[in-house]
Amino acid sequence: MKRLVSFLLRNVPRKYLQLINKPALKVAGLFLRGNNVTCPIINRSYRKFLPYGRLNPRENALCPDSLSLERHRLLWLYLKEKTDFFSQPASFLHIAPEQCFMKPFEEMHGQGYITADLESPLAKVKMDIHQIPFEEGTFDIVMCNHVMEHVDNDIQAMQEIFRVLKPGGWAIMQVPFFSPIPEVTQEDKTIVKPKDREEAYGQDDHVRLYGKDYGARIRSVGFDVREDHYAEELGPETVQKYALPPREIIYFSRKPSLL
Repeated sequence: MKRLVSFLLRNVPRKYLQLINKPALKVAGLFLRGNNVTCPIINRSYRKFLPYGRLNPRENALCPDSLSLERHRLLWLYLKEKTDFFSQPASFLHIAPEQCFMKPFEEMHGQGYITADLESPLAKVKMDIHQIPFEEGTFDIVMCNHVMEHVDNDIQAMQEIFRVLKPGGWAIMQVPFFSPIPEVTQEDKTIVKPKDREEAYGQDDHVRLYGKDYGARIRSVGFDVREDHYAEELGPETVQKYALPPREIIYFSRKPSLL
Protein backbone atom coordinates (compact mmCIF):
# COMPACT_ATOMS: atom_id res chain seq x y z
CA MET A 1 0.00 0.00 0.00
CA LYS A 2 2.80 2.42 0.88
CA ARG A 3 4.49 1.87 -2.49
CA LEU A 4 1.22 2.45 -4.36
CA VAL A 5 0.53 5.66 -2.45
CA SER A 6 4.04 6.95 -3.10
CA PHE A 7 3.85 6.09 -6.81
CA LEU A 8 0.50 7.84 -7.29
CA LEU A 9 1.53 10.99 -5.45
CA ARG A 10 4.81 11.26 -7.32
CA ASN A 11 3.48 10.50 -10.80
CA VAL A 12 -0.18 11.60 -11.05
CA PRO A 13 -0.89 15.35 -11.09
CA ARG A 14 -2.91 16.63 -8.12
CA LYS A 15 -5.76 17.87 -10.33
CA TYR A 16 -6.36 14.32 -11.61
CA LEU A 17 -6.05 12.70 -8.20
CA GLN A 18 -8.73 15.04 -6.92
CA LEU A 19 -11.17 13.64 -9.48
CA ILE A 20 -10.61 9.94 -8.82
CA ASN A 21 -9.47 9.46 -5.24
CA LYS A 22 -12.69 9.84 -3.27
CA PRO A 23 -14.72 6.88 -4.71
CA ALA A 24 -11.76 4.51 -4.51
CA LEU A 25 -10.84 5.43 -0.94
CA LYS A 26 -14.42 5.09 0.30
CA VAL A 27 -14.24 1.40 -0.54
CA ALA A 28 -11.04 1.09 1.49
CA GLY A 29 -12.77 2.84 4.37
CA LEU A 30 -15.30 0.04 4.70
CA PHE A 31 -12.50 -2.36 5.64
CA LEU A 32 -10.87 0.01 8.13
CA ARG A 33 -13.79 0.71 10.46
CA GLY A 34 -12.95 0.36 14.13
CA ASN A 35 -12.42 2.38 17.28
CA ASN A 36 -8.73 3.27 17.45
CA VAL A 37 -8.68 6.62 15.62
CA THR A 38 -11.35 9.17 14.77
CA CYS A 39 -11.71 11.81 12.08
CA PRO A 40 -13.31 14.82 13.84
CA ILE A 41 -14.45 16.33 10.55
CA ILE A 42 -16.96 13.54 9.94
CA ASN A 43 -16.94 12.04 13.46
CA ARG A 44 -16.18 8.54 12.14
CA SER A 45 -13.78 6.03 13.69
CA TYR A 46 -11.41 3.43 12.23
CA ARG A 47 -8.91 0.75 13.21
CA LYS A 48 -6.35 2.96 11.53
CA PHE A 49 -6.02 5.54 8.80
CA LEU A 50 -4.32 4.91 5.46
CA PRO A 51 -0.64 5.67 4.80
CA TYR A 52 0.21 8.88 2.94
CA GLY A 53 3.31 10.62 1.61
CA ARG A 54 5.37 11.04 -1.55
CA LEU A 55 8.71 9.59 -0.46
CA ASN A 56 8.22 7.61 2.74
CA PRO A 57 4.46 7.38 3.31
CA ARG A 58 3.46 8.02 6.92
CA GLU A 59 1.44 5.37 8.70
CA ASN A 60 -2.01 6.25 10.04
CA ALA A 61 -2.32 9.52 8.07
CA LEU A 62 -5.20 9.67 5.55
CA CYS A 63 -8.86 9.29 6.49
CA PRO A 64 -10.42 7.28 3.63
CA ASP A 65 -13.83 8.97 3.85
CA SER A 66 -13.13 12.65 4.57
CA LEU A 67 -9.66 12.60 2.88
CA SER A 68 -8.24 14.48 5.86
CA LEU A 69 -4.58 14.27 6.83
CA GLU A 70 -3.03 14.90 10.24
CA ARG A 71 -2.71 18.64 9.64
CA HIS A 72 -6.33 18.95 8.47
CA ARG A 73 -7.70 17.27 11.58
CA LEU A 74 -5.58 19.53 13.77
CA LEU A 75 -6.78 22.62 11.94
CA TRP A 76 -10.42 21.52 12.21
CA LEU A 77 -10.13 21.22 15.97
CA TYR A 78 -8.32 24.55 16.13
CA LEU A 79 -11.01 26.34 14.13
CA LYS A 80 -13.70 24.95 16.42
CA GLU A 81 -11.94 25.61 19.71
CA LYS A 82 -9.77 28.68 19.11
CA THR A 83 -11.64 30.84 16.57
CA ASP A 84 -15.12 32.15 15.75
CA PHE A 85 -15.05 30.32 12.39
CA PHE A 86 -18.18 28.29 13.10
CA SER A 87 -20.10 30.99 14.96
CA GLN A 88 -21.60 32.83 11.97
CA PRO A 89 -21.30 32.96 8.15
CA ALA A 90 -18.37 34.98 6.81
CA SER A 91 -16.87 36.07 3.51
CA PHE A 92 -14.18 33.43 3.14
CA LEU A 93 -11.56 32.85 0.44
CA HIS A 94 -10.16 29.31 0.46
CA ILE A 95 -7.07 29.04 -1.74
CA ALA A 96 -6.09 25.55 -2.95
CA PRO A 97 -9.12 24.12 -1.14
CA GLU A 98 -8.66 20.81 0.65
CA GLN A 99 -11.38 18.32 -0.26
CA CYS A 100 -11.98 17.33 3.36
CA PHE A 101 -13.03 20.90 4.19
CA MET A 102 -15.05 21.98 1.18
CA LYS A 103 -18.48 20.55 2.01
CA PRO A 104 -18.59 21.55 5.71
CA PHE A 105 -17.12 24.97 4.96
CA GLU A 106 -19.73 25.64 2.29
CA GLU A 107 -22.49 24.48 4.62
CA MET A 108 -21.23 26.96 7.21
CA HIS A 109 -20.49 30.00 5.05
CA GLY A 110 -22.82 29.52 2.06
CA GLN A 111 -22.46 32.04 -0.77
CA GLY A 112 -19.67 33.78 1.11
CA TYR A 113 -17.41 30.77 0.67
CA ILE A 114 -15.17 31.15 -2.40
CA THR A 115 -12.72 28.45 -3.45
CA ALA A 116 -9.83 29.38 -5.73
CA ASP A 117 -6.92 27.58 -7.36
CA LEU A 118 -4.70 27.87 -10.41
CA GLU A 119 -5.41 24.31 -11.59
CA SER A 120 -7.86 22.44 -9.35
CA PRO A 121 -11.07 21.36 -11.13
CA LEU A 122 -12.88 21.58 -7.78
CA ALA A 123 -12.37 25.32 -7.23
CA LYS A 124 -14.93 27.95 -8.19
CA VAL A 125 -12.36 30.54 -9.31
CA LYS A 126 -9.23 30.00 -11.39
CA MET A 127 -6.65 32.28 -9.82
CA ASP A 128 -2.94 33.05 -9.55
CA ILE A 129 -2.17 33.81 -5.92
CA HIS A 130 0.35 36.46 -7.00
CA GLN A 131 -2.56 38.50 -8.43
CA ILE A 132 -5.75 37.74 -6.51
CA PRO A 133 -8.69 39.03 -8.58
CA PHE A 134 -10.66 40.59 -5.71
CA GLU A 135 -10.80 44.11 -4.37
CA GLU A 136 -9.02 45.25 -1.25
CA GLY A 137 -10.86 44.39 1.95
CA THR A 138 -13.20 41.79 0.44
CA PHE A 139 -12.88 38.88 2.87
CA ASP A 140 -13.22 38.21 6.59
CA ILE A 141 -11.11 35.05 6.37
CA VAL A 142 -8.51 33.64 3.99
CA MET A 143 -7.13 30.12 4.21
CA CYS A 144 -4.13 29.06 2.15
CA ASN A 145 -2.37 25.91 3.34
CA HIS A 146 0.67 24.16 1.85
CA VAL A 147 0.82 26.59 -1.07
CA MET A 148 3.61 29.05 -0.26
CA GLU A 149 6.33 26.43 -0.73
CA HIS A 150 5.21 26.09 -4.37
CA VAL A 151 4.88 29.72 -5.46
CA ASP A 152 7.53 31.85 -7.13
CA ASN A 153 7.22 34.76 -4.69
CA ASP A 154 5.70 33.88 -1.31
CA ILE A 155 6.03 37.41 0.07
CA GLN A 156 4.01 38.80 -2.83
CA ALA A 157 1.39 36.09 -2.26
CA MET A 158 1.18 37.02 1.43
CA GLN A 159 0.84 40.69 0.48
CA GLU A 160 -2.08 39.82 -1.78
CA ILE A 161 -3.79 37.88 1.00
CA PHE A 162 -3.24 40.81 3.35
CA ARG A 163 -4.70 43.18 0.74
CA VAL A 164 -7.96 41.28 0.16
CA LEU A 165 -8.65 40.82 3.87
CA LYS A 166 -10.86 43.29 5.70
CA PRO A 167 -9.26 45.19 8.58
CA GLY A 168 -9.50 42.84 11.55
CA GLY A 169 -9.84 39.84 9.25
CA TRP A 170 -7.59 36.82 9.65
CA ALA A 171 -5.75 34.21 7.67
CA ILE A 172 -4.17 30.82 8.22
CA MET A 173 -1.27 30.00 5.89
CA GLN A 174 0.34 26.74 6.92
CA VAL A 175 3.49 25.38 5.25
CA PRO A 176 5.45 22.13 5.62
CA PHE A 177 8.59 21.93 7.73
CA PHE A 178 11.31 19.31 7.38
CA SER A 179 13.58 18.27 10.23
CA PRO A 180 16.04 19.62 11.06
CA ILE A 181 14.28 22.96 10.60
CA PRO A 182 16.77 25.66 9.54
CA GLU A 183 16.90 28.94 11.40
CA VAL A 184 16.28 30.88 8.17
CA THR A 185 14.19 29.93 5.14
CA GLN A 186 16.29 28.53 2.31
CA GLU A 187 15.65 29.30 -1.37
CA ASP A 188 17.81 29.43 -4.47
CA LYS A 189 16.38 30.43 -7.86
CA THR A 190 19.12 28.47 -9.65
CA ILE A 191 17.78 25.16 -8.29
CA VAL A 192 15.30 24.15 -10.96
CA LYS A 193 15.66 20.41 -11.64
CA PRO A 194 13.08 18.25 -9.79
CA LYS A 195 15.73 15.97 -8.28
CA ASP A 196 17.74 18.95 -7.05
CA ARG A 197 14.63 20.55 -5.56
CA GLU A 198 13.72 17.32 -3.80
CA GLU A 199 17.17 17.16 -2.27
CA ALA A 200 17.22 20.84 -1.27
CA TYR A 201 13.60 21.39 -0.25
CA GLY A 202 12.19 17.95 0.59
CA GLN A 203 9.89 17.67 -2.45
CA ASP A 204 10.48 18.04 -6.17
CA ASP A 205 7.77 20.68 -6.67
CA HIS A 206 8.86 22.90 -3.76
CA VAL A 207 10.87 26.05 -4.39
CA ARG A 208 11.96 26.83 -0.81
CA LEU A 209 12.58 25.17 2.53
CA TYR A 210 10.91 27.07 5.36
CA GLY A 211 12.78 27.83 8.53
CA LYS A 212 12.04 29.09 12.02
CA ASP A 213 11.65 32.58 10.56
CA TYR A 214 8.34 31.70 8.85
CA GLY A 215 6.29 33.73 11.33
CA ALA A 216 8.59 36.72 10.72
CA ARG A 217 8.02 36.39 6.96
CA ILE A 218 4.27 36.68 7.52
CA ARG A 219 4.74 39.65 9.86
CA SER A 220 6.86 41.39 7.23
CA VAL A 221 3.77 42.14 5.10
CA GLY A 222 1.82 43.66 8.00
CA PHE A 223 0.11 40.77 9.80
CA ASP A 224 -0.06 40.34 13.54
CA VAL A 225 0.92 36.68 13.97
CA ARG A 226 0.17 34.35 16.85
CA GLU A 227 2.21 31.14 16.73
CA ASP A 228 -0.01 28.59 18.47
CA HIS A 229 1.46 25.29 19.71
CA TYR A 230 -2.06 23.93 19.75
CA ALA A 231 -1.28 20.21 19.40
CA GLU A 232 0.91 20.37 22.48
CA GLU A 233 -1.98 21.94 24.40
CA LEU A 234 -4.27 19.06 23.46
CA GLY A 235 -2.08 16.41 25.06
CA PRO A 236 -0.93 12.96 23.90
CA GLU A 237 -4.27 11.16 24.29
CA THR A 238 -6.08 13.57 21.99
CA VAL A 239 -3.17 13.61 19.54
CA GLN A 240 -3.36 9.81 19.38
CA LYS A 241 -7.15 9.67 19.13
CA TYR A 242 -7.27 11.94 16.09
CA ALA A 243 -3.83 11.05 14.68
CA LEU A 244 -2.57 14.64 14.79
CA PRO A 245 0.88 16.11 14.11
CA PRO A 246 2.16 16.48 17.69
CA ARG A 247 4.40 19.52 17.18
CA GLU A 248 2.81 21.52 14.36
CA ILE A 249 2.56 25.26 14.97
CA ILE A 250 -0.54 27.05 13.68
CA TYR A 251 0.22 30.54 12.36
CA PHE A 252 -2.90 32.59 13.11
CA SER A 253 -2.41 35.85 11.21
CA ARG A 254 -4.65 38.88 11.67
CA LYS A 255 -4.79 42.07 9.62
CA PRO A 256 -4.75 45.00 12.08
CA SER A 257 -8.02 46.85 12.52
CA LEU A 258 -8.32 50.45 11.42
CA LEU A 259 -7.42 52.95 14.15
